[in-house]
Parts: sequence; structure tokens; C-alpha cells
Amino acid sequence: MCQMDDHSYGSSVFRLNDVRPSQEVGPGDDDSIGSDFSTLVLPFPELAPVVFFCLKQTTCPRNCPVDTWFERISIMVILLNCVTLGMYQPCENIDCTSDRCQILQAFDAFIYIFFALEMVVKMVALGIFGHRCYLGDTWNRLDFFIVMAGMVEYSLDLQNINLSAIRTVRVLRPLKAINRVPSMRILVNLLLDTLPMLGNVLLLCFFVFFIFGIIGVQLWAGLLRNRCYLEENFTLSSGMTPPAPYYRPEEGDERPFICSLPSDNGIMSCSDVPARREGGRTCCLDKEDALHRQAVGLCINWNQYYTRCHTGNVNPHKGAINFDNIVYAWIVIFQVITLEGWVEIMYYVMDAHSFYNFIYFILLIIVSNIY
Repeated sequence: MCQMDDHSYGSSVFRLNDVRPSQEVGPGDDDSIGSDFSTLVLPFPELAPVVFFCLKQTTCPRNCPVDTWFERISIMVILLNCVTLGMYQPCENIDCTSDRCQILQAFDAFIYIFFALEMVVKMVALGIFGHRCYLGDTWNRLDFFIVMAGMVEYSLDLQNINLSAIRTVRVLRPLKAINRVPSMRILVNLLLDTLPMLGNVLLLCFFVFFIFGIIGVQLWAGLLRNRCYLEENFTLSSGMTPPAPYYRPEEGDERPFICSLPSDNGIMSCSDVPARREGGRTCCLDKEDALHRQAVGLCINWNQYYTRCHTGNVNPHKGAINFDNIVYAWIVIFQVITLEGWVEIMYYVMDAHSFYNFIYFILLIIVSNIY
């Protein structure tokens, strides 16, 4: 703020006895000496000598003392902003006609005005551009971005233009507390300084997961699209409704029945397709018995005709789970290392390829936990 100690910027006032003339001074050199001496007696030479083309370091308001109470008020406003952001419920009142929403909007406007005034005060005290000026600090640039984004948001509200993407910048306001608490700022800076040191570790993780992705693509590309199709030369009598082209469980493609091709050694085959059920009863008739369906009251077991395992076009979970290329393989690997639904994915692969594919997933989880 306006108060600046000599420890941060160094001693800047020189005594006249310390100035030693190196040569004789003539009458014509008085103006140059006066201008040089005026630059030496700046209270804070590392800051901008003039701000906004008229405010010098020795003129008000740049020389006004501001105690630590301003920083304490700033922290309290930041905490108040955290509370108001947590109380905001956009889904309950979109038009903001309730008293609760209007009160929160009033607090938001007050908080924004305070942050804007704080930015102006710092610009007046420190200057705008320079090494030790306002925009010379990274955290101050973050504050500047937050204030400018709020200005754009309020200007769009006045023109009845809703841009929700800019409203998300409000969540960055609590980060202003990092610049207010020195210990928190030191901790964050230390964490940011260690990020380059983690580059080699991240590179090693990338290569490990790249290798796992290549293995998955080479072994299981297209296998999760295996489905049990109708037998070859399947025909129906006239007037009969044809069944689905391939077997679909009641859950649909979210939990598909994945079969193993004759060339693979997977767990599931088309002979494991369960019998069709209708109305809680198991169907047992053949298609040749369709004429007796109404008389007897039984249903046809269409599932017995899904005997041909063939690669189709649909992958599980709307096409998200597959090893058809390296990108989708990385998506599956990321889901496995998060331990979210990895057992189901492992069963898909084991059903389509081999029982021993569980080794791949166990090794992947162990390696991911190491890093």
C-alpha cells in the first residue's frame, strides 16, 4: 500500500557529506546538479517517480501513511466473498427476484467495488509499470485480471447480455488471500518452484502409460465391439417380426454381452447367451412353433439364434470404453488408475480375449500407485 518500509526497498536518502565532488563545479552546472540531486532524494527510487503524469512520490496521496488495518479489512472482505460465493444458488432463482439473491448481489457489488478501489490505491502508491510497480508482481496481475473480468461482467449485465463464462472468474477471487497472507504466499511459491523438478517424473509416467496404451491397442483393438449376431442364413416366415441384429441384454449397450471370437480364448461365447424371458417366464419355443404361440400362450426364445460372434460397430458406454486407438486407450487407462469402474473394464477384456488379461490391469494399478 502507500506505507513502504526502508527494509524492502533499501535506504534511499543520501546525506550531503557523503557526496564527494570529483571535479570543480562551475556556475553553469548548477541546474544539472539540482536535477541529479532531485533524483537521489526520491524516497523509493525503485518505484515510478511519477504516476498518472502528475502524482510524485512526495505528493499526496502517494506519501500518505496506510497502516496494516487496510490489509486486515481486505482479508475480511475476501472471507466475506467466500461466504457469499458458497451461498449463491443459481438454479433456484434464475431471474434473481428473491430477497436472498438480491442481498447476495448487493454484497457482490460491494466486494467488487472494494477490490477495484484497492487496485487503484495500489497503482497510485506503487505505480503501474516497472520492476517493483503494481503490474510487476504476478499476484497483482491476477488481481488486475479479476477486476477487469468483473468490469466486463457488469457492463454486459447493463446491456442485458448474459455471458456465464465470465461469471466463473468470480471463483478466482478467494485466491487474492494468497497475496495477503505472507506464509501462504511463500508456500504457494515453493510449490510452484518445485513443478519444474517434477518434469522428469511426469515424463517417466508419460512413457509408462504410453507403453501400456500401445500394449492395449495391439492386443484388444476392436475386441470390445464383439457381439453375438444371428446365425447365417437366418430366415423368418412371412408376417413374423424379426429380432434385433445382435443380442442385447436388458441393460442395453451400457452393460453389453461381449463374446470371444473363435481365434481368441475369451471367457464368454455365444453359447452362453441366456434364454429370452417375457413376463417373468422363460421362452422355450422355436421360430417354427410361432403358429402355436397364441394357442399355447408361450414365447419364442430368439436368443438361441445368436450363435455367430462378430465384430460390430458399438463399444461399451456409448463408445467411450475401447482400445481401438491410443487416445481411447489413454482414456481407459486414466479411468483404471482412478479405480473407477476398472473391474468392469477388466471383465470386458477378459470376456473378449483371455482370462489372463487381469495381469495387465493389476500391473497398471501397481505402477500408477508408485507414481
